[in-house]
Amino acid sequence: MNTIFRGVASAAILCALSTAQAQAGEVKAGNLVITQAWARATPGGAKIGGGYLTVENTGTTPDRLLGGSSTIAAKIDIHEMAMNNGVMTMRPLDNGLAIAPGKTVTLAPGGYHLMLMDLKAPLKQGDKVPVTLDFEKAGNVKVALDVQGVGAQAPAGGAHGGAMAPMGHSGMKK
Repeated sequence: MNTIFRGVASAAILCALSTAQAQAGEVKAGNLVITQAWARATPGGAKIGGGYLTVENTGTTPDRLLGGSSTIAAKIDIHEMAMNNGVMTMRPLDNGLAIAPGKTVTLAPGGYHLMLMDLKAPLKQGDKVPVTLDFEKAGNVKVALDVQGVGAQAPAGGAHGGAMAPMGHSGMKK
């Protein structure tokens, strides 16, 4: 009986700790809740990088992620990767990414993502990269991207971000 109690108590403590960690990485702006903000490390000389996060709209009106800015990149665009006729393609979302009321949108490898353009320095694993996201209604929202390894598919300790293999952007036209 004592062993069962210890197991249940340990599980409760672990749940409480993971909840506290999740809340520590949470940014609220109006009706938006942004969590799991991260980026992949880039090799030296790379001029672009990918950023990922989750945005939940807890309100009753839509919002739109339009792009962003950072001191480490010339600009931040919103891009989408998708399969078209058996070929993986990537395109900028010129009108931004809609965040419908009551919905959650996840930016993850192989799908929607932040494209950090014209990097001024490599993204190094372990760094925190400050970015300002630009939302149509919530306005400018500051978040920090936790830089993971080059081939990371999800934030450290977070949910799996996507099932796609890492893909480079070296063939992308500007």
